[in-house]
Amino acid sequence: MFDVYPVYPIEVTHGKQCWIWDNKGNRYLDFYGGHAVISIGHAHPHFTKSIAAQLDKLPFYSNSIINNLQQKLADLLGELSGLENHRLFLVNSGAEANENALKLASFHNGRSKVVSFTSGFHGRTSAAAHVTDSKTIAAPINQGFENDQFHFGDRESVRKALGKGDVSSVIIEGIQGVGGIHCADAEFLSFLRSECTATGTILILDEIQSGYGRSGHFFSFQKNEQLQPDIVSMAKGMGNGFPIGGILIAPHFESKYGLLGTTFGGNHLACAAGIAVLEVIAKENLIENAAVIGGRIKNALEQALPEFEVRGEGLMIGLECDKPVADLRKQLLFEEHLFVGSSSNKNVLRLLPPLNIGEQEADECISKLIKVLRN
Repeated sequence: MFDVYPVYPIEVTHGKQCWIWDNKGNRYLDFYGGHAVISIGHAHPHFTKSIAAQLDKLPFYSNSIINNLQQKLADLLGELSGLENHRLFLVNSGAEANENALKLASFHNGRSKVVSFTSGFHGRTSAAAHVTDSKTIAAPINQGFENDQFHFGDRESVRKALGKGDVSSVIIEGIQGVGGIHCADAEFLSFLRSECTATGTILILDEIQSGYGRSGHFFSFQKNEQLQPDIVSMAKGMGNGFPIGGILIAPHFESKYGLLGTTFGGNHLACAAGIAVLEVIAKENLIENAAVIGGRIKNALEQALPEFEVRGEGLMIGLECDKPVADLRKQLLFEEHLFVGSSSNKNVLRLLPPLNIGEQEADECISKLIKVLRN
């Protein structure tokens, strides 16, 4: 293997709901979900049955034939997200979703400049790597267009940049995940919508980590009930571990043959996974559960650990400590058997559990965090 991943000496063999087991029989409480990917829990029976049933029929064929599962997925996604006037293009990952979002914006207005935000993360491939705030993942070949990066809330700089009339798109995460759980407030998102509309700039909401109910809304930007992005990018929790991503595209974009394309995106097995996830989210009221249980965790941590800053919405929570958290993560993992995440801010722990956790699992996580962080 090409050695690019620092790994813990743990081999996970199976999981159930919010629990995973290693090859030695140890059980771990999963409050990271493999980078926020596990949305409806490990090995959810409806999910596994749906995948198995489709696997027995037809796992894959190309987009050159009718695939009614794509339409079923699009209809259900529109219904649950409230973006029924948007159209769906399916891909395989979050980076690919953002690549297509940026490309479609550039096709639409003929521009190439992009505005993004500090601490933002949008992917590791071509254009997505360039608009990500990380010097380590962008090779020289990724830097083929102009990109201005501003801080969240910097209205003056954004207005000045967009006023020049040469910006193709603004891309922003509703809640920054890798950057350390920083939430874009509703007023700033409204400001971006207004400025983008006035200047012919495309507004892209990156909901790859914060979407699919994790924030307590279907998409995190929907805390602003009136906001309508031009493009919404999705992935991670969309397939509960099966590779699938997509973009939701507003009606004013013209579609034509050859504009976008993918070999594997929207294949039969991926659609079966995506449909199953949405069905479980709806049937088990997981968006409401994320809001309630997330509020319980956040409130408990704020009260018990007032010296730390607790940020986030729903089940996307960041805990900023007064020192790097690498050793704390190891202690939580190896002594408390609790998986949590890190961020590009070395002082921030991330909590991204499956959306179907209950009060008991939440309280167990809270107890383990308080035990370790108070020592």
